[in-house]
Amino acid sequence: MMKTTNILSTILSAVLLLALAACSKNEEDYYYKQKMLAVSLKGYNGSGDVLDVTLDTCKYELQNGAFLLNQGYLFPDNQQSVKLKITERNTSKAVMEKVINREDVHTTINFLYLNGKVSDMPVKPDVEDKKLKLIYMFMPTVTNYTEPVDIVLGKYFVTPKVFEEITRIKNVKPYTFTEPVTLATFPTANQQYNGQPTAVQFNIYVYKAGTNEFYTEGTEYTSSPISSSAPKPPAATATSKLYIFSESAAGQTMRFNKTVEL
Repeated sequence: MMKTTNILSTILSAVLLLALAACSKNEEDYYYKQKMLAVSLKGYNGSGDVLDVTLDTCKYELQNGAFLLNQGYLFPDNQQSVKLKITERNTSKAVMEKVINREDVHTTINFLYLNGKVSDMPVKPDVEDKKLKLIYMFMPTVTNYTEPVDIVLGKYFVTPKVFEEITRIKNVKPYTFTEPVTLATFPTANQQYNGQPTAVQFNIYVYKAGTNEFYTEGTEYTSSPISSSAPKPPAATATSKLYIFSESAAGQTMRFNKTVEL
């Protein structure tokens, strides 16, 4: 039994070492001479196409949606760098190219690929009890609005038609991620306003920067205090979310589509 166990252990060790050597150009003496590089790719692919990843001679893929790829690469003794390339599968369009050096040891790349553009992908904060933590990106795809906006979070009391601001993210540039905003969870059912029973909506409005005016003022579109809200999670449940939202007009009323939710 001891002899059999030793044989199995030897075979298993050999298989593991060969697996590690699979992405090395030179397998000779790899156990002693090569250095392991750890590569992590995290983010979101919103291209509608598979992304092909090439790390030297190794090939991987990133499917549509959220992705997490962790891979190792063994440097031969005389190799000082390796090239990482990412391309769209159907068009062969170059998405990213990066040289990773031998001394980097562990490389993590967070990115968003959307509308043919690469941008940094922020890391969501940890979930905290009784807290809502939110990150936004606003894409004005209909109006092509270019000025900074404020993203305003608050309670809309339905019966008296009153909006109470809780907090706002100021001077947000279109097509860029905001810093995380944190607010306390709150109930929305069976509420009162000045003693009057009312339902409450958790609404997210887009205002002109530094004002209490909807950003659509002065355009051909109007904003509704009920339906012109950016996407948001339930107000009563602690969470950490990242949203990318774009414009979607219903007639002359501006509404928003949830493009990404993570």
